[in-house]
This record gives sequence, C-alpha cells and structure tokens, in this order.
Amino acid sequence: MTVDGRQARYVEGITRLLPVGEQMRAVARVRAGGGLTPAPPSQPSAPPATGRPSFLGVLLNVLSPNITFGRADDAVDWLVFGVGGRGRPDSQASVLHHALTVAAKGTGLRDLVLAVTDQRLLLGATAPVGLLCSSAADERAQADIELLGSVPRTAVAARFGRYRLNWKRLRLDFADGSWLSFHVPLADPGRPLREIAAALSAG
Repeated sequence: MTVDGRQARYVEGITRLLPVGEQMRAVARVRAGGGLTPAPPSQPSAPPATGRPSFLGVLLNVLSPNITFGRADDAVDWLVFGVGGRGRPDSQASVLHHALTVAAKGTGLRDLVLAVTDQRLLLGATAPVGLLCSSAADERAQADIELLGSVPRTAVAARFGRYRLNWKRLRLDFADGSWLSFHVPLADPGRPLREIAAALSAG
C-alpha cells in the first residue's frame, strides 16, 4: 500500500476503528459515483411522483444543478453520469449509499474514505474539514473517521476503469446483487482506487 501524508492520516483514523488483529490492506479518499443510485432503505412510503420531466425542467437542471424539478433531476443524472449504483431497498448498496448521503448532509465538508482490511471493506467519513484541508485542525479532522458501514471482504468484488465522465471509477459488486461506484477527481491519481480493487481481489 502506497501512502502519502493525507492517506497516512486516513490510515491512522481507520486503524483506530479496527479490532486487534485486523490488518489494513488499502485506503483511498473517494467521491460517491454520480448518476442514478440504489433505492433507499425501507421507510414510510411517500406519495409517488407523477408525470414526466418536462424539457424545460431537464434543460434548467443542466444549466443550474441548484434548480430542481422533481423527476427531472433523475433524468439529468442519467443523461450526464449514467448509473452510479443499483440495489433494492435494504440491499448492501442501499444501506451504504443511504449512510454516506446522511453523512454528506451534516454540517461542514467531510471526506469519504474506503478501506480494505484482511477481513472487511469499510466506508467512513472524516470529521468536517476545510475546503483546502491545509490547517492543523483539518489534519486532525482527517484522522477522526466515523465508520458508516462495512462489508465482509468475501462478499464484495471490485472493478476499476472508466465510465462516461468518470475516468477513474471503482465499482463494488456485492453478493446480494447490488452495486455502488466511487471515483476520484480528474486531477487525483487513480492509484488508490486500483489498490482498493487489488486488495479486494487478492486471495
């Protein structure tokens, strides 16, 4: 596992979450894959959406993501990003995606971190960090990781490659048939994602 300064803090934060004897194999800062996502976990049903997205709604969503028109959001996500994950309610992808969505809605900017140990795949989120992550407080926050979910290593497979606008995308396929994708910004190297995929594929 190749580790730079920032990754070293992620390793430190994840290591604190591990029981004695569990060994780290790879770690990567990631972003959740764009596009259509798995169904949310079971919850009280909401009134179903009606009607099809209008052309104007789709156009305005493309021009400004802050303007929302209900089902037009899904249409834009599919057009631009394709599919970011699939899964029925309460599937592994559904549960993990819901957890990271809740974490992202909290106060402050949080880094998402994927890690692979000799036993599990883990998804975590750091404490809130600054936009440039340049202060001593930000460095401490990067090592303060909340565990959002984990999956037995034997219940997940990984593929790394390109998909639409995501040039460095990691797809995680779970044993229940659901899947999620993650990526890194274009300016970031894809090596950490390759290491996650390799760690999940290793015997």
